[in-house]
Amino acid sequence: MSGLPIIGLNGVEFTWPGRASFALSVPEFSVEQGETVLLLGASGSGKSTLLSLICGTILPNRGRVSVDGADLAGLSWRDRDRLRAEQIGVIFQQFNLLPFGSVSDNIILPLRFAPKRRARCPDPHTKAVELCTQLGLPDGITKCTAGKLSVGQQQRVAVARALIGQPPILIADEPTSSLDETAQAHFLDLMFDQVAVQGSTLLLVSHDPRLGARFDRVVRMSDIASVGARAT
Repeated sequence: MSGLPIIGLNGVEFTWPGRASFALSVPEFSVEQGETVLLLGASGSGKSTLLSLICGTILPNRGRVSVDGADLAGLSWRDRDRLRAEQIGVIFQQFNLLPFGSVSDNIILPLRFAPKRRARCPDPHTKAVELCTQLGLPDGITKCTAGKLSVGQQQRVAVARALIGQPPILIADEPTSSLDETAQAHFLDLMFDQVAVQGSTLLLVSHDPRLGARFDRVVRMSDIASVGARAT
């Protein structure tokens, strides 16, 4: 899809069912392949809704959302799920690890739903160990139960899970919100190192403008979107 942004929104409008008081409007927003973008916004500014639209878990009432050139509204639910699994690695704010599963099983979980991503990772368990080492986790941690890890360790495992299989897009939803300044800087160093190695596109959502210097571009929700009551 040369020449097209890897993420694109045009004329998008969305209202949550039963919530006429919330309406998100995004006239235009795009992210280029290989770009690192920080998306800033306060609570209630529509950041999480925007990420859900990009990931295809919800569809706009109007307008177009495209990922790698594919119009998400033109795909079936199954095809959207497959596209998301193949193209997007997600770091959730709460990490969403399976607490009773091993670290290795948590990391390789996305590969079960993404054959192309799985094909880029012929030895998943070895790759999981490699990613953990690169992210500064101790030897042998892949055999540990995820629920027994510290918050910082869980966070790095969540990054490894998002990166495995080299998805073209990495989306991170407030991944540093629970960290102090020193831990935050170290975590971002590790994440950016891996993004650079894999050549991924990074869209990170935060409310903290101090992170901006690390990114190719900083975008404020208030500049690309508006949130208000649905017009009647």
